[in-house]
Amino acid sequence: MNPIPLEDFFNDIVGKAMRGLKLSDSEVATTAGVDTAAVQSLREGAWNADTARKVAPVLGLGAAALVGLGEKTYHPAPISLNGLAQFNTPYEDMTVNSYLAWDANGTAVAFDTGADCTSMLDLLAEKKLRLAAILLTHTHGDHILELDRLREKTGAPAFVGNREPIDGAESFAAGRAFSFGGLDIGSRLTWGHSPGGITFVVRGLARPVAVVGDAVFAGSMGGGGISYEAALSTNRAEIMTLVDATILCPGHGPLTTVGEQRIHNPFFASV
Repeated sequence: MNPIPLEDFFNDIVGKAMRGLKLSDSEVATTAGVDTAAVQSLREGAWNADTARKVAPVLGLGAAALVGLGEKTYHPAPISLNGLAQFNTPYEDMTVNSYLAWDANGTAVAFDTGADCTSMLDLLAEKKLRLAAILLTHTHGDHILELDRLREKTGAPAFVGNREPIDGAESFAAGRAFSFGGLDIGSRLTWGHSPGGITFVVRGLARPVAVVGDAVFAGSMGGGGISYEAALSTNRAEIMTLVDATILCPGHGPLTTVGEQRIHNPFFASV
């Protein structure tokens, strides 16, 4: 299977930051000391390293990380972990991820459903796994499209954060701990992209895993559709404080790690 490409380009990141901070091209240009046309051009996808370096601090972005994305020198390191599977399914003009984690005795937990849970069902059957639960990071349509089907085919109960209640899933408050077989799963509130996004921190595999939904992507983060400020602050407090070796499982794009994102994600890299 071909590697999953990064979710965002440099201009997507610039645009998300500008929208979140409610800054116009001219306002950014004045503070950065560049022409308004140069900011507009960067935001629209014309790469210019000098403009990017000047604009980055105005937007609270790490300049070196933004340049790495613009010059395409950042490529996430491949990640493989026994007991963890990523499923990438097409949805309209994009793709969306869902995940399966399982212990040595065959107890499994699904995270989101993606747009098509067929491959997940196939893997459950192939490995003779028992699905104990379906945990939802948030309730945007691409992440829960197959919830009814996955519940029907497996009999597994579904759980969702109580700030985004939906039919067919039991609501819970962030901070609740789950235990399924050898998997211990904590829940953290990482909202801002959605009203009640949840990050699930999984322990019991060879490395810690955080299923982050659309809170963080490799090299980017979900748009702050509800609150850009809250998205940044909760991501920093609840995800970027995890140990560097933690594998991040985003809702879009490839797997990454906390340590990699400290360096290569413009929203969280400091320089």
